[in-house]
Amino acid sequence: MSDKVTIQDIADALGLSRNTVSKAINNTGVLADSTREKVLKKAVEMGYKQFSYIASMPNSALMGQYSSKKAGEIAVMLGGVVDGSHFATTMLDKFQMEISSLGYTMTIHRISDENRSKKELPVTFIPDNTKGILCVELFDYEYCKMLTALGIPMLMADGPIESFAKGLDVDMLLMNNTNCIFEIIAKLKLQGITKIGFVGEMNHCRSFFERYAAFRDAMYLCGLSINEDYNLTQVHAHGPEYPEHLFKALSKMKELPELFICANDFVAIDLLQGLKKMNKSCPDDVLICGFDDSPESRFITPALTTCHIHSQILGFSAAQLLISRINQPDLNYRTLYAETDLIIRESTAIK
Repeated sequence: MSDKVTIQDIADALGLSRNTVSKAINNTGVLADSTREKVLKKAVEMGYKQFSYIASMPNSALMGQYSSKKAGEIAVMLGGVVDGSHFATTMLDKFQMEISSLGYTMTIHRISDENRSKKELPVTFIPDNTKGILCVELFDYEYCKMLTALGIPMLMADGPIESFAKGLDVDMLLMNNTNCIFEIIAKLKLQGITKIGFVGEMNHCRSFFERYAAFRDAMYLCGLSINEDYNLTQVHAHGPEYPEHLFKALSKMKELPELFICANDFVAIDLLQGLKKMNKSCPDDVLICGFDDSPESRFITPALTTCHIHSQILGFSAAQLLISRINQPDLNYRTLYAETDLIIRESTAIK
């Protein structure tokens, strides 16, 4: 039955609109926390496909069971800025809810440039108090390797590019970086779009590389040739200076592709700004697809076609992976991918 439960079924059961239920499940739009929680609990209860497996997890916070027993501290190591626009914000909210239901507390530690260069732990981090570590936006391989040497159970949400060839003794949690890119390229090929490029530093992290690899694989499987001149994958490290370097690289292109696949929404927004400086517009002159479904992607002009990340599912999965590692340290190391969904908006509208 679980695969037959629809968003409308949940809406009817709660006396809410379909739109409200959709916002709660997909973590989009503005919604009261109490309403969101009510919808998610009902979705679990009814066995909605996205949450059907949670019912088998009796310790899930969504099942309404909280522990008063203090189990210890879990440290979140942040390698970059995680603000309200970042998918990790919602993921960490859900992660904290889940581990709190099991008696754990969460501490957050920002890894500074000095910490990285000196291979030092942040002064706020106390290893003896820590039962597990969750790394977010931490892409320095040597620093991650140093953390694993502490012998504390560790989970990485995404990871450094070097971990493909030189594995780390950690569990890994990523989003599905492949399917949406295959889908958008296949859809637009049917509409005559064949000249496609990729924008974003492919070696920035595992997810960026996987998205770049998905672009190349999708082009091959769709029978489309790749023009390397359309790919801007080694422009400059992502950071405050990236937009200007991207604009310079754009300006040097002899011809624009018909479609740019971007490593994430913020790269896509930088690209839009660069095109505007060149008096080029989207979607008239070039189509653009981002990744992450950030709040900005919905409100910029044109609204951005993107790949939606289910941040609450990532948060739940992160808690389950890390707690199971704490309880069973001898488990084989695991890599888990959470689903993503293609969201079509105006930036890929063909006129």
